[in-house]
Amino acid sequence: MTAERVRAAVAAVTDPELRRPIGELNMVREITVDGERAQVAIALTIVGCPAAQRIEDDVRRAAASVEGITEVGVAVGVMTPEERRALTEKLRDGRPARQMPFGPDSLTRVILVSSGKGGVGKSTLTANLAVALAGRGLRIGLVDADVHGFSIPGLLGIAPGTQPTRIDDLMLPPVAYDVKTVSIGMFLREGEAVVAWRGPMLHRTVQQFLTDVYFGDLDILLIDMPPGTGDIAISIGQLLPHAEVLVVTTPQPAAAEVAIRSGLVARQTGQRVIGVIENMAPLALPDGTVLDLFGSGGGEAVADALSADGDDVPLLASVPLSAALRHGGDDGIPVVIGAPDDHSAQVIDRLAATVANRGRGLSGRSLPVRLS
Repeated sequence: MTAERVRAAVAAVTDPELRRPIGELNMVREITVDGERAQVAIALTIVGCPAAQRIEDDVRRAAASVEGITEVGVAVGVMTPEERRALTEKLRDGRPARQMPFGPDSLTRVILVSSGKGGVGKSTLTANLAVALAGRGLRIGLVDADVHGFSIPGLLGIAPGTQPTRIDDLMLPPVAYDVKTVSIGMFLREGEAVVAWRGPMLHRTVQQFLTDVYFGDLDILLIDMPPGTGDIAISIGQLLPHAEVLVVTTPQPAAAEVAIRSGLVARQTGQRVIGVIENMAPLALPDGTVLDLFGSGGGEAVADALSADGDDVPLLASVPLSAALRHGGDDGIPVVIGAPDDHSAQVIDRLAATVANRGRGLSGRSLPVRLS
């Protein structure tokens, strides 16, 4: 009876990469109890699993929490190839290998964060928005599609050299601040650059991120787009024509003008622009003056221009100039975590609430309902 209670406690431990109980994943093996000592055997997915120590520690704590158990031994093994194949089939939930799970019938909202030009803080806002959404209890994935200018791993404090865990032909993305994240930067040596990549190779890279990376069940998948309207924007337009789009600009007229073009191009692929985010907006100083380093009005101008054809495109947020926001990006600690009282963090948190509450309509879409 005690062994059964230990098994139930251990089976409830969550794999930090797969985000499912290890009992459900068939990772729990023999459990024996001799007096007050429990001996637990588990099987990890692969040799060198990066979450091995955490899983072992959690299993030990779970077993020790059972009344009457004062000592726990944990034996760690590895799944057989057959067991791994069964696991990957289970994770795919019946979908064929290399099939994208984020099609029009998916319950996951796909939101692209785009800008007309670089240097407007798009990636910083994307990383913070992802973390703020996860902080509201949503299951969030983040794809860094800015292949030539990737920065998401650093912004989220993911250590250089960290790669997705491979289980056969599935890749499990690293998790930072409860956000599952993948970036081309995870596959390059430190300091290495992506050069001479053109349309077909870029298309395959983005497609692999969407098909081969196992994100599990997500509420929202954010995609940090490269600036402009080049090859990747076209590829993602083909792969995800149903996606929603957030357009990032600064108050500066030069940034606003090209941001409008990025929104218009997204519409041409069938995507829907759901709002504009103005970054580096004027900052109110303690003495009552306002620092408008990049001018003002750019966000409203973009929203008005994209609303001109009848679609209502609101200015969702004006994120003020913030040293804390910049420091957080440098340190890999998003401002919404490291300095939540900063004005920029508060604006981003309100933006997350707006995005989370918006929802995506289900009209006209088939739902994945199973009859058992």
